[in-house]
Amino acid sequence: MDMSTTHVLPDIDAYRAELVRLVMRRATEPGAFETAIAPLHFFRCDSPSDLIHTLYQPALCLILQGRKEARLWDERYVYDPLNYLVVSVTLPVAGQVIEASPDAPYLGIRLDIDPAEIAQLIADTGPVGLSGEPSRGLFVERIDATLLDTMLRLVRLLDTPRDIAMLAPLALRELHYRLLRGRHGRRLYEIAVADTQTHRVTRAIEWLNRHYAKPLRIEQLARLSNLSSSTLHHRFKAVTAMSPLQYQKQLRLQEARRLLINEGLDVAGAGYRVGYESPSQFSREYSRQFGCAPSKDVERLRQTA
Repeated sequence: MDMSTTHVLPDIDAYRAELVRLVMRRATEPGAFETAIAPLHFFRCDSPSDLIHTLYQPALCLILQGRKEARLWDERYVYDPLNYLVVSVTLPVAGQVIEASPDAPYLGIRLDIDPAEIAQLIADTGPVGLSGEPSRGLFVERIDATLLDTMLRLVRLLDTPRDIAMLAPLALRELHYRLLRGRHGRRLYEIAVADTQTHRVTRAIEWLNRHYAKPLRIEQLARLSNLSSSTLHHRFKAVTAMSPLQYQKQLRLQEARRLLINEGLDVAGAGYRVGYESPSQFSREYSRQFGCAPSKDVERLRQTA
């Protein structure tokens, strides 16, 4: 074989080491960092974190150092520098950094995924095979050199801002292509192409995210999704690991916690704002979700802030 005409990919560790250097230059202290490339975000944590409940939007998540756990309802996903995580639909997830230190901080990259861009890519390149059954909207996959190389080329562009407008869209398109052609690519296909079962479930997810404080009527949600009530329940759980009612509850409790901490609402006010009619029911479900009563939880979070 003529090595002069063959492109030899460097070791995955070499890609990762360069990414660590590039991210550390911008993430000089713990926190979350936006970049000049809008979908690209960096994260740093110098010690293991508390469990943080938040809403994950569609994204590719890479870890360069450390380890993290994501909890979706009663499922746990642990990922590290050898594995990446993809979220294909909006999901209420609890995340926790479980390995980090000042000498080897947790370093993460999140790349937001726009389903419209996936749909355009499918239109340009052709479909991928489907299983016929909706799949979980979150998965962990083994990292490979090609994906890491593409991410590295995207991050390098931050050092040459004049090149971002021209070259970043090409690197982003390649990253989407790599994911779409990967082992779990059909999961992204399903959210982007109209009339797949998962796309119909996504309509229900989007409605719940906009109207979580309203009473939930499954029949109405099913009509909106163009599915029967029983099919919606089955498909929704296949994608999110929970029923529509459980999903709504997660949204309500996460928003109530934000209102209590960031806007200073009292317990009853926060409960009413997110759709609870009974303060006692709100307190019970809040305690079950976050491990203690709302007032104690807020006091604890403010002390550790």
